[in-house]
Amino acid sequence: MKFFIDTADVAEIRDLASTGLVDGVTTNPSLIAKSGRPMAEVIAEICSVVPGPVSAEVTATDHATMLREGRYLASIAGNVAVKVPLTVDGLKTCKVLADAGTPVNVTLCFSPAQALLAAKAGAAYISPFVGRLDDIGAVGMDLIADIVEIYAAYDYKTAVLVASVRGPLHVVEAAKLGADVVTLPPSVLRQMYKHPLTDKGLEAFLADWAKTGQSILGPETDAA
Repeated sequence: MKFFIDTADVAEIRDLASTGLVDGVTTNPSLIAKSGRPMAEVIAEICSVVPGPVSAEVTATDHATMLREGRYLASIAGNVAVKVPLTVDGLKTCKVLADAGTPVNVTLCFSPAQALLAAKAGAAYISPFVGRLDDIGAVGMDLIADIVEIYAAYDYKTAVLVASVRGPLHVVEAAKLGADVVTLPPSVLRQMYKHPLTDKGLEAFLADWAKTGQSILGPETDAA
C-alpha cells in the first residue's frame, strides 16, 4: 500500500518525506487556501519535495474550463496528477486528459457506481471518502470493499485511493481490503507510530542499559 499525505503545508511534507514513507501528496482547494499562497507556487514546491504523484485540483465546474485548468496544472511539474470531481463534466475532463497521458485523480466518490464510471473514463486514481460516509451513518469501508471487488473483476487499472481518513484503523482496514493507496492527514500518519506498549518497552530497555554504564560506541567514539 502506498501512503500519500493530504496537506498543502510544505513544512509538514518535508518533515514526513524525510522518513522515506511518503509516496505522494494530495491537495484540494481548501488545503491550498489554508496555505495563503498562490496555488501554482505551492504545487511546484511540493512537487520538488516529493517525487511521487501530487494531486492538484481544478476549481471550475464546466468541462471546457476544467480542461484548461487541468492542462495548466499538469504543466506545473511532471509529477502532477490532475484532480477532478466525480461529475459528468469532471469525467468528460478525465477522459480527455487521460487519453493525452495525464494522470487523473477523480475525487468525491461515494458509490460503487460512481467508481465504475471513473474507471471507464480512464482515471489513474479514484478517491472514495470513507470518513464522510461514516459521518452520515454509512460504513465507509463497505464502499472500499465494493470498489476493490469490481475493479478486480474487470482488471481495471484505476488505483483505489482511500480518502477522508480519520485514524489508523481506517488505514489498517483499507490495507486488509487491498486498497492501493491511502491519503493521510499528517496527524494520522504520526498516530500510526504510537503504541503504549512500545513506549513502555523502550523505557524499560533504556533503564536496564543505563545501569550497565556502557556505551555501544565505546569511550573512544564518544570522545570523538
